Amino acid sequence: MYTDGRYDYDVAVVGGGPAGLTSALYTTRLGMDTIVINRGGGRAAMMTDTHNVIGVTEDVSGNEFLETAREQVQDYGGTYERGFVESVEPLADGNEDGFTVTTSDDELAVKRVVLATGFADERPDPPLPRTGKGLHWCLHCDAFMFVGEPVFVMGTGEAAAHVAMIMLNYTDDVDILTRGDEPEWSDETQTMLDNHPVDIVDTELSGKRTDDDGWLSAYEFEDGSVREYKGGFPMLGSDYHAELADELGLDRNDDGTVAVDDHGETSVSGVYAVGDLTPGHNQIPIAMGEGADAGIAIHKDLRKYPRSVDDIESEGAVEDVDVPAVSEELFATALAHEGHAAGPRSEAMPEARADDD
Repeated sequence: MYTDGRYDYDVAVVGGGPAGLTSALYTTRLGMDTIVINRGGGRAAMMTDTHNVIGVTEDVSGNEFLETAREQVQDYGGTYERGFVESVEPLADGNEDGFTVTTSDDELAVKRVVLATGFADERPDPPLPRTGKGLHWCLHCDAFMFVGEPVFVMGTGEAAAHVAMIMLNYTDDVDILTRGDEPEWSDETQTMLDNHPVDIVDTELSGKRTDDDGWLSAYEFEDGSVREYKGGFPMLGSDYHAELADELGLDRNDDGTVAVDDHGETSVSGVYAVGDLTPGHNQIPIAMGEGADAGIAIHKDLRKYPRSVDDIESEGAVEDVDVPAVSEELFATALAHEGHAAGPRSEAMPEARADDD
């Protein structure tokens, strides 16, 4: 697709969640030929309802939210493909700035890479209710749903203990389910738990009960007891999709996240990481903000103009035939787009435009 013969795209985004798609939206609208390669799935796709995204109503599912985002990126001229990225490596000749992105179907030369591969929550063993109907992964998204309701938190670590105590801000009926395993939280955390009205249930589950709508109503335990719950949160850890990050030798933090600077750039120049793969709250608005920040940073890094004084001395002044700097495809798409200042129209690239060299 790309025009200069050396690169297929300016930017390759690996992952099609809120962070990756926002990065692609920004890089595309800022004039960079962008491809999103998404293997499918992801935490956002699992959402039965969308919470905490201003302007998006609760009845919008994760798949509907993502489909709209994909259509936006494509409508502005971005490329979206379903596929699996097998590797990302610096360009082989060493003389060009960029990377080779190898997929199951193709090999692409790109200038910049955005990793938005996220993570998968560690799932408990059954019996479990359906995700979104009693099984929930995000306290900040879903605590509102359980105000005044009986809630469980599943796990044995620090996160489980602290989430249980946090849930006391919303309900007076909170249990920690260790499922027969020994707690691993610290003595200090145990002291905190001893002074909060949280029950620790150490018996393994034997079954679940649901209502007519499929929502969890209770858990059954191996000792024969039954406890009512409207829902809860497994806190068993995260499995980061960081294979490409490790292949590239990116620095990782102690918690497994990829280390990034304030604009999402990793320890390898030209490689950015956004969303759940990076430190911070795992929230859609935050992921979108990180994607936007990385997109703008890449734009500042790659844009041709203004030409610096040093470049003017070596390359000369910018001539009329050199501008604009967007590819012919993005130029035509922008002119025809309903968001263009002049309204949709069809117009060819100026004949005076020079080819990149």
